[in-house]
Amino acid sequence: MNGTPTLEVENLVKHFRVGSQLLGSGAVVHAVDGVSFSIAEGEMLGLVGESGSGKSTVGNCVVRLLEPTSGQVEGGCQGTLRAVVRAHGTRAHSARSWLGDNAIHGAAGILRRLVDYRPRDVDIDGCVYREGLNAVLISGGVAGNVIPDVCEIDVNFRFAPDRDEEQAAAHVREVFDGYELEVTDSAPGALPGLSAPAAADFVAKTGTTVVAKYGWTDVSRFSALGIPAVNFGPGDPNLAHKRDEYVEVDKITATTGALRRYLAG
Repeated sequence: MNGTPTLEVENLVKHFRVGSQLLGSGAVVHAVDGVSFSIAEGEMLGLVGESGSGKSTVGNCVVRLLEPTSGQVEGGCQGTLRAVVRAHGTRAHSARSWLGDNAIHGAAGILRRLVDYRPRDVDIDGCVYREGLNAVLISGGVAGNVIPDVCEIDVNFRFAPDRDEEQAAAHVREVFDGYELEVTDSAPGALPGLSAPAAADFVAKTGTTVVAKYGWTDVSRFSALGIPAVNFGPGDPNLAHKRDEYVEVDKITATTGALRRYLAG
């Protein structure tokens, strides 16, 4: 046994909103705050505490049993690719701007291509995957009196699982043809896989509807290993990463009950 952790959790936080936010009566339950631990190969860790202390929430978060799907089964997942697109110019003093070429101004062409981009809707086994190509970060500039010679725009491409990573990268390069582009990260999507007996059985026993997963999840990892997997959990995925993101407690209870009934056979 070595000391390299096979699982490491640092400052895990999970908050749930209770009550009606629209009516102003909502409250935030701090189910887990700042939990950290690591487990090395061959080690076991027991979580001990009173009822309601957050033990189950820690476990659910770690193994991703609480992927938000509004209580529906979401099949497969999108692939994701991040890239940096660069516009180059010539640096100069802003008092003599005609001697330079403003790279930030030059980035307007990159943004125009994003504005004009028309993503695909792809139907796979009844699940409609909506693609998206968006700027998520922009950086440029040297100082308040300097014409910048480079501007970088980070873009994120969420692609349907009928494309692989190479095809996704080729598509993004085609969109930004003529600009310098560097792919910085990518991960494959996963097909719905609903024909697998285990997945079909889960859908039937939970009595849920099936829609496409908008986002990347660990279903991709399981799919690559040939292991049937679907996304299922409480919470509205349309609230993901918003400032007012929350999960209703009764939805957590209902989803947990469905999982327990399924596992109990």
